[in-house]
Amino acid sequence: MALNQDKQGQVQIVVDGVTGVGKSSLVQILSEQLNLVAYNEVFEDENQLLHKFFYDRARWAFPMQINFLTNRYKQYREASSMERAIMDRSIYSDAIFARMYRQDGYLTAEEFAVYNNLLQSMLADLQPPRLMVRLKVDTNEAICRIHKRGRCDELDVESAYWERLNYCYDDTYQSYCGANLLTVDVTSMDFVHNSQDRNRLLDKIITAYYESKA
Repeated sequence: MALNQDKQGQVQIVVDGVTGVGKSSLVQILSEQLNLVAYNEVFEDENQLLHKFFYDRARWAFPMQINFLTNRYKQYREASSMERAIMDRSIYSDAIFARMYRQDGYLTAEEFAVYNNLLQSMLADLQPPRLMVRLKVDTNEAICRIHKRGRCDELDVESAYWERLNYCYDDTYQSYCGANLLTVDVTSMDFVHNSQDRNRLLDKIITAYYESKA
């Protein structure tokens, strides 16, 4: 893949967190509050690689991960060029999944090396977001939210998978070295339906966002 030698602009905010935490909902709320353009997570998966992965992980982990990485890179470049984008997950957390799959034996050492080489080439072409918002949640609460939204592939996944993924998120963000990171525990928050929770969360994020621009 030929990468542009000139770095792109900057995404304003990325909202990240484990599956089910409420990233998409928060992105929509913040985009309206801050007049930013919302970019939701890419699910271009014409070959149903995610579905195939959940039923044969060792066979499909590598093509699925490369496909998601490529889509996230293209989306992040597009969002960066706007200078006023907010994103639901991004290329900057893609490696969380790849490292987990390597640790669990779904990716071979050779496959992970190829993946990591491509990832580093892509990241060299980009700027981290102005503000990274990491939504932290208890695994049991994340599973409850996953079941509420009812996506078929996710409903069949064992609890241990979500527990491992949540652990990998915690481990990764302990050493995040991007620009500005705000971590908020939303385990006991219902910021979609409860206005007090929503306002409390928005106050934290908007304050951190304007401080990042100072």
